[in-house]
Parts: sequence; structure tokens; C-alpha cells
Amino acid sequence: MCGIFGYIGYQHSLPLLVEGLRRLEYRGYDSTGVGLYDGNTITIHKTVGKVNDLKQVLPEQANATMGIAHTRWATHGGVTQENTHPHASADGKVLLVHNGIIENYRPLRAKLIAKGIELQSETDSEVLAHMISLEMEKGSSPQESVRKMLKRVRGTWGLCVMFLGHDMLICARNGSPLIIGQGDGEMFVSSDPHPLTSHTQRVVYLEDGDMATITRTKIKVSSRQGRSIQTNVQTLEDSWAESELGDAPHYMYKEIYEQPDALRHCITGRVDREMGTGRLGGMRLAHSTLVQAPHVRLLGCGTAAHAAEIGQMLIEKMARIPAVTHIASEYRNNDPVINPKAIYLAVSQSGETADTISAIKEIKLKGGQVFGVVNVVGSTIARLCAQGVYIHSGPEQSVASTKAFTNMVGALTIFAMQLGRSRNLSKDKGRGLIQQLQQAPHLMESYFEDIGPIDEAVDLLCDAKSVLYLGRGLSAPVAKEGALKLMELAYIPCLAYPAGEMKHGPMALLEDGSPVVVIAPSDHLKEKTLSAIHECKARGAKIILIHEKGDAIAEEGDISIPVPKIHPWLTPLLTVLPLQLMAYRTAVRLGKDVDRPRNLAKSVTVE
Repeated sequence: MCGIFGYIGYQHSLPLLVEGLRRLEYRGYDSTGVGLYDGNTITIHKTVGKVNDLKQVLPEQANATMGIAHTRWATHGGVTQENTHPHASADGKVLLVHNGIIENYRPLRAKLIAKGIELQSETDSEVLAHMISLEMEKGSSPQESVRKMLKRVRGTWGLCVMFLGHDMLICARNGSPLIIGQGDGEMFVSSDPHPLTSHTQRVVYLEDGDMATITRTKIKVSSRQGRSIQTNVQTLEDSWAESELGDAPHYMYKEIYEQPDALRHCITGRVDREMGTGRLGGMRLAHSTLVQAPHVRLLGCGTAAHAAEIGQMLIEKMARIPAVTHIASEYRNNDPVINPKAIYLAVSQSGETADTISAIKEIKLKGGQVFGVVNVVGSTIARLCAQGVYIHSGPEQSVASTKAFTNMVGALTIFAMQLGRSRNLSKDKGRGLIQQLQQAPHLMESYFEDIGPIDEAVDLLCDAKSVLYLGRGLSAPVAKEGALKLMELAYIPCLAYPAGEMKHGPMALLEDGSPVVVIAPSDHLKEKTLSAIHECKARGAKIILIHEKGDAIAEEGDISIPVPKIHPWLTPLLTVLPLQLMAYRTAVRLGKDVDRPRNLAKSVTVE
């Protein structure tokens, strides 16, 4: 993991590769490199660090019109220059970049060493280059050599291979996304659509098991067995335009403040105010399905799982049927029992989350129908599900998600409303909820005009050994999201718990001055949350309290941060905002890289 970009054409490839890598930076990475081929010589340039660090070791000019590039997020082997992609065969005639994990690389590596091959890295990826090279030494063509190698490996791969003496690139996909962009006399390869949009709108999505031979003018797709597959050229549905930083100090800052407009994009045209219901046309749910579904299962990882937990509670509140959120990595490994009549929702910003994709395949294999809730148009989950809803938050350049969380919650709210109106939710309640949902972006903007004593909270958080986050009901997953953000950005250990569970263990962490962040909107659980606040204060904790404006509970906080009042079911859309700002400002104060946190990736395409 993490990002691949390739080019073959008539232009000088180096600046195109560097720009492609820059557009892949948002995925997160720890090292980067390029391989160039000018028709005579293959050259490799790589470094630990960012794309700007790579620029320092690149030649000022290169005549190569073919090349491959990679941003690496370490899976096998440490963060070193030797482990950075591209990787070459011993004779230097095969060069490749790889996303994914080769599960049986150890015995394959041992066989190579037994043949006298000296491997230069600790990675599983380098093994593939040597295996291809050995097949070519036996007289096999590049295509047949790659095919024979793929038959011997187990795992996942998005692979792009370049060969000395051959005017082509070969790509292969199994569980890790690859997209080919078709230009006029040139071709591009990328891990996701974002780097392609400035070059072409014509793309070919490789599917699992596909292998593609790419020249300047042709794309030939085949199976691993060599069977020809018809090339399906599609038009990118979304411009996925480059997000400019402008005057903002960081992308995360910019994206936090873009959330009101992002939510407007998510809900516009998707609610019927007259009938008090949601209208998610992409889900194509028959009325009989809505009425007869015995339960709803939601799947996600990280921030998506937190949004799914909120969606789960809203479904139960509005539709009065059971709903359960599952961590996707656990769900697919537990041999789940699938009810074909149930509704399954797969939630993912990137649409490429490997664990969620595996869970979807497991559900479909057992007869279930899965609907995607994703941001990236044309992503693997969007294509795999074929039905679902795009959350329309626009591109997120910062690794830590903000506006995607908000829009996931927005989309799931509309789904819950649509399901609820087909069952028990009255028209009047639906209308009232829609009115409040449409008002939410304005209330978010109102909060941003007066964010409250965030900096006082930052003073407390910067000196903390650890931070406890508490919430009840809909605020419990909001607490999880707030804790995740502070951990991701500021590297401070955090624990998020339902407030009622605090006395069953987490209280042992409290000592004089310990910061405890409590989310306490004016709902039916406020009084119980107040009891948890008193228990924390009795043990010397300092309370950072997120509450609704004008609520007397503000007096209970050592630092009280008010947000505008909204319908109790929609409070996560507002209470998450100060948590995001607290995490962002704490990280900035501590000198952390808020847009590219260490060790993290935006699109987690390995299991």
C-alpha cells in the first residue's frame, strides 16, 4: 500500500509521475519513488519521506516517456529507502510497483534465495519482480511471465510492471484497485480516479483477476488464465476536481469549515418535504423490501463505523426494527449468518476499504443484498454493490476524515427516514425532521462564527497523558469519533466509552487534572450523563463539556463549549464540530503534521 501512478505516451513522464504522486498524497504514505524508461535505460529514484523530498533527488530533466511511481505505506519491512518502491529484478530488466499483501511471500522468498538471488529489501513486493524475471529468462513473454507469477502467489495486489526492451506496461488487480486512463496516444494508470481527472475522463476499471497490457494506443484486458476480456471504457461520473488549499493553513482546517456546504450537497434533492420522507433513488428499494426487512446490518471501519453506529440508532428510532453495526474486519471473519430479506449497508469514504469489500463479498455469496454508502464515484464498493448512495462530500485531502463523517451521518439519516416512513414514522414527524435537517448546515455555520473556548480545551489537552471521552445514546459514537481524531492527529492516547460504562473500568484512569470530554446534548439521557460528570469531578477530573447553547448544564463543565440547539436525533451533526476543532488545534499546537499523520493511510486497501 498505498498509491500507484503510471504513464506511457509521448510526453516526458517525470513531471506527470510527480504530479500523480502529489495527487495521491492524501491517501497517506511514508516513502515514495519513481522508475523511468527512455527506451534504452531504466532509472530508479526513491526516498523516505514526502513527494517534496523525492523532488530533491530527481534529475532536473529526463527524456523518458514511460514510467511508474509509488507512494508506500509500510506493511512488510520498515520505512527505509531499500523497502521503497519501485522494486527491480536482479538483472534490472523488470521494474514494478505493488499495492497489497502477498501472503505466501516467505516460502517464495526462500526459493529465490536458494537460487542465489540476493534480495535488496524486506518487502513481499520485490519477490514478484524476481519471479517475473526468472520466467522471462526461460523465454516466456512479459505477459506470460506475469501470468505464471500470479498463478504462484496468494494475497492481494494492484500491480504495474515495466520491462527493459518492451514498449508496454502490464497491470494486474486482485483486491487492490487499479484504473487505466485512456488519452490520445497516451495511457495513465492510477490507484484511484483523483490523479486522472486532469488528463482524461475515459477510464477502464480493472476487476479482480484482470490483467491488462497497455501500450500508447491500446488496452488489452485478459484473465489470469489468458482469456481475452472485452475492454469496457467508461466516463468518469465525477470531475473529482483538485481541491485547492487557498488561504487555509491546512486541508483539515479547510475541510472542517466546508462541512455545511458538504451537507447541503448530500441532502439536496433527497428529501420530500411534503411527504416527510427520504428519496434515495440510487438504492432502488422496493416498498415491499422496506416493509418486510427483518433487520438492518451496517458495516464499516474507523470513522465509517462511527457514522454507521449513529445510523443504526436512527434506524431503530424511526423504523422501529433491529439494526446492528459491525466492524467489517470482524464481521467477514466470523462466518456471519445472512438473511436474504435483511438490508445490508456498507459504509466507506474511499469505497476501497479492503475489509469492507471482503465483508460485502461474503454477504453476497450467501444471498444477501448490499447497498453502498460511499464518497468516491466508481470505487470498488460502488461497483460491487451496484446500488447505494453517494454521500457527495467531495474530495478529502486530509487523511483524517471530517466532512465525510458528516455526510455519512446525513445520508444514513435520510435512509432511516425513508425506512421509517414506510413503517411507523408519521408524516408530521418526518416533516419536522426534514425541516431540522435542512436547517443543520445553517446551524453549523452559526457555530463556526463562535466556536467557544476551544483554545482553553487545547491548553488542557496538550499536557494530558491520556484523554477520556464520554457520551450516551447518539453521543456515544460521537465520543468515539472525537477520541479517534485526537489520537490520529495529536498522538495522545484516548479512550471513548458510553458514559454509563465509565464506572466499569475507565474510572481507574482518572486522577487530579485528568481531562474528560463529555458530549451532553439536551436529550432524554442528559440527567444520566450529568451523573457521570459528577463521578468524574469527584475524582479530580477536568470536564470539557459539549452542550447545547443556553442549557444550564454548562455550569458543570470546567470548560463548556456550546453548540446550537437542534432536533435530538440530529445532534451528532453539531456536537462533532468542536471535537474536530479541538483535535486539529491540539495537533497544530504540538507541531504535528495534521494533514498527513504518521503511520496512517486514507484508503486502507489491505486487510
